[in-house]
Amino acid sequence: MISKLVRPVSVYIVGAGPGDPELLTVKAQRLLSEADVVLYADSLIPPQVLEMTRPDAEIIHTADKTLEQILPLMIERVRSQKLVVRLHSGDPSLYGAIHEQMQALATAQIPFEIVPGISAFQLAAARLQVELTVPELVQTIILTRISGRTHVPATEELASLAAHQASLCLYLSAHHVEKAQQQLMQHYPADLPIAICYRLGWPDEQIWLVPLEQMAACSQQHQLTRTTLFLISPALAAEATAQRSRLYNPDHNHLFRPSSASPAS
Repeated sequence: MISKLVRPVSVYIVGAGPGDPELLTVKAQRLLSEADVVLYADSLIPPQVLEMTRPDAEIIHTADKTLEQILPLMIERVRSQKLVVRLHSGDPSLYGAIHEQMQALATAQIPFEIVPGISAFQLAAARLQVELTVPELVQTIILTRISGRTHVPATEELASLAAHQASLCLYLSAHHVEKAQQQLMQHYPADLPIAICYRLGWPDEQIWLVPLEQMAACSQQHQLTRTTLFLISPALAAEATAQRSRLYNPDHNHLFRPSSASPAS
């Protein structure tokens, strides 16, 4: 039997969550406290997240750097026997631009691991105290963006996704909010309450709940151009409160609660 040589991880691509340091995973906190080097997107992550790093850790800001400048820094630190954390906002798998980083690290034979983080849409639902999958109302969540400087495939144009009338979480679209509103209103009611969430998890976090037809006007009034998530969902409408899951319904039996079980007296 041939045993596989397991090389130690040298680069951790870590999700910092939406901004609140208390929403970091336990693993992310541990890695930040152990890292020799932390490269972080300082335009997207508040400095409070770095308070748990070692006093002697090297902190490298990357907002003003290209991938071609960032990668040599990571590779050089790893080859100097350093533990490197590449800190991304939210969850790295969502608009994290990690695909090309992973390819380059693999080409350079630098072992890496991805540590997931909480995404802004999850914190938005928590702040709004809503469930995004309400029985018999909405059971699908779509995470997307509108086509802008980064184009989306033709099959994923916002209007076609809006046709599902699912819980739609719209990232990276504040610059094109008028276009987004126009496409959303082709399928969602104009008076549907939607949430405009700015810098979720940051000290200056703000959330506005407005009708869909006021989405663009509200965004422009508050000069929102970045770090903004739009949440469009039937779950935000008043009628959503009338729905109930069958999971804990006394009429619903399953493996752990057979039909013979009766409600507690």
